[in-house]
Amino acid sequence: MIKALMLVIVLSVLFRWALGKWPWDYLRSVPTRTQSIRRARKLLNVSERADHKEIREAHRRMAGLAHPDRGGSKAQMQELNAARDLLLDELPYDVPELPNEP
Repeated sequence: MIKALMLVIVLSVLFRWALGKWPWDYLRSVPTRTQSIRRARKLLNVSERADHKEIREAHRRMAGLAHPDRGGSKAQMQELNAARDLLLDELPYDVPELPNEP
């Protein structure tokens, strides 16, 4: 029993050394796009019906708190920017109407 346990430990360490991940890391499911979108909405605290303006305002509000110049970290700011970009990419492109010329 101890030999089998030692073998599992050695193989796990070799697996980590060779591939850069533990064997059980490959068993986790990859986050789907919908899960990422849900997480981004929660991070920015916007509803599912939020439009471009609401998403940008929420990002600006949260960036004021998480910006590195104001005591936040670079990682927090990158996460906020990624959440904003993901949510804006999900919305249909908003084309402003051009005025009609006579």
